[in-house]
Amino acid sequence: MDSPKKPRRRSQEWFGRDGKQGFYYRSWLKELGTPHDMFDGRPVIGICNTWSELTPCNSSLRELAEHVKRGVYEAGGFPLEFPVMSLGETQMRPTAMLFRNLASMDVEESIRANPIDGVVLLMGCDKTTPSLLMGAASVDLPTLGLSAGPSLSGNWRGQPVGSGTGVIQMSEMVRAGGLKQEEFVEAEACMQRSKGSCMTMGTASTMASMVEALGLSLPENAAIPAVDSRRFRLAQLSGRRIVQMVHEDLRMSRILTRAAFENAIMANAAIGGSTNAVIHLQALAGRIGVQLSLDDWDRIGSRLPCLVDLKPSGRYLMEDFYYAGGLPAVLREIAPHLHLDAMTAGGRTLGEDIANAPCWNREVIRTAEEPFKPEAGIAVLRGNLAPDGAVIKPSAASPNLLRHRGRAVVFEDIEDMKARIDDEALDIDETCVMVLKNCGPRGYPGMAEVGNMPLPPKLLRRGITDVVRISDARMSGTAYGTVVLHVSPEAAAGGPLALVRDGDFIELDVPGRRLHLDVDEAELARRRAEWREPPRPTRGWAKLYVDHVQQAHLGADLDILVGGSGDTVGRDSH
Repeated sequence: MDSPKKPRRRSQEWFGRDGKQGFYYRSWLKELGTPHDMFDGRPVIGICNTWSELTPCNSSLRELAEHVKRGVYEAGGFPLEFPVMSLGETQMRPTAMLFRNLASMDVEESIRANPIDGVVLLMGCDKTTPSLLMGAASVDLPTLGLSAGPSLSGNWRGQPVGSGTGVIQMSEMVRAGGLKQEEFVEAEACMQRSKGSCMTMGTASTMASMVEALGLSLPENAAIPAVDSRRFRLAQLSGRRIVQMVHEDLRMSRILTRAAFENAIMANAAIGGSTNAVIHLQALAGRIGVQLSLDDWDRIGSRLPCLVDLKPSGRYLMEDFYYAGGLPAVLREIAPHLHLDAMTAGGRTLGEDIANAPCWNREVIRTAEEPFKPEAGIAVLRGNLAPDGAVIKPSAASPNLLRHRGRAVVFEDIEDMKARIDDEALDIDETCVMVLKNCGPRGYPGMAEVGNMPLPPKLLRRGITDVVRISDARMSGTAYGTVVLHVSPEAAAGGPLALVRDGDFIELDVPGRRLHLDVDEAELARRRAEWREPPRPTRGWAKLYVDHVQQAHLGADLDILVGGSGDTVGRDSH
């Protein structure tokens, strides 16, 4: 009896050829020592790796890739690792966000152009995650995400210290004269003491959580520490699973449904996740063709409580979060709100994945009945200062400032802010509203994490730790404060933020979702007529970026990248 024919894989358009083309495609891979039977139609799995010594958060990915390969081989697949642009927020200038869309293009074209049937995305630092997801979504093959994992908890002089959050706190202490510079330097190695991404609920851990909540990873992806052996076990299981996903033709578009995005929005609220999740998921939705707006973030997630007591909003760190039960425990707590029938990469529904998820520490992960903070999701503000929206993270803000009216102290750009913030003559007190312009997608360019402006030393010395801050910039997920971000349209695009002047009064009403500039329309029209667009970059990637980048409320993707082109193979080169 004839055995059933194997389905023809995408990779067989390369390796299944007779004649010159097949010779080319197989021969050069045989120089790696590849046996001929590896080209027999078994699934070819691309391992998309963002390892780089310039991206310390991703420094474990080279080893992690080897464990993925083991799993692929065990399941009868053929793994082929390939590098793509690696984005390290800690080292790159002016900001890694400037290159998120460029890296996504690298990912998209690398997957489409090569003989790949399915792909495992290895990511860690916060911009690598959305760039890999966005690029892969535009090709839409069976895809599984695997994060590097957070580093071990920082500890300085017997006290926990968290990535980014600790830096901001100690930096302010130095500026206020409460901490010596040599002590500040001593804390550097104490904070980052192992491989891995930020161990606070910053953007890296938030986005790893979003990968899991979206259903694009196996359970527990978000929180296992980078150096924990269980992270490598997860890598091997991921290698096995991606081969099965190819057999099942379980593509990203079957997982990234509207329900999946709604689950992610609710998960972000429950973990007290970064505001950056908004801009990244907006961009990802645009790539996969799911309609998602800022209003969805407010409607779906803003009224949910924060259950996780983690820095920067709380006390604990990601290592504690994992030991307490991680994201599955959180999702089980908010299960009544979730779409439990959403499909996951593991081949089960989300409801099946979290049905028996335990919680081992109620100090770290609270119950829905007794949350860490009530109604702590991302709040979306609108008004004459932000017609297309702005966002704030209430769980990281000062409650007494969520309703506030104050006099604007305006910085025209980041250089102006840096030049004047330490000036003792700066006319500012704790009732003022700090305004930073020209730091949005076009204005910086790249929309850097400078929205959480440092406070003037004259206020810090008086014990003032927070004032209202408004900008078209982003802020690190490790940051905190009453900070209004992503004001859209941005100042560099002629948005109302460009028209704010020193002395204007601004009203912030987070419960009322309002952001209002108390200047009459006639005066605004006069200022608008005087406004001139800042100079644009004249060459290279920066020019392409500024010419095509969308505004923050749309995800700051390039307009030429929205949507996808599928996995259609290009013409032969031989």
